[in-house]
Amino acid sequence: MARSIHISTLRQMLKSGDPCDIKLWTKSGEIQEYRNCISLRYNFYKGTRQIKLLESREIRQVRDVCIFEINGLTVFL
Repeated sequence: MARSIHISTLRQMLKSGDPCDIKLWTKSGEIQEYRNCISLRYNFYKGTRQIKLLESREIRQVRDVCIFEINGLTVFL
């Protein structure tokens, strides 16, 4: 049985500021995996979020609806 969470729970987990591992789809359809990252800020109107990768210190902008897994938990809408 797969463990899954709602996207609102995903947002709460990212808002907490704890490091997490996420998998997401990119604009081109590729699957990206970000390990040990934190959420910096969230834009409610655009539905985007800035993610900081702690190992490389890179900052990426991602859409919440493109995230399909966090810490091994499947995310559904």
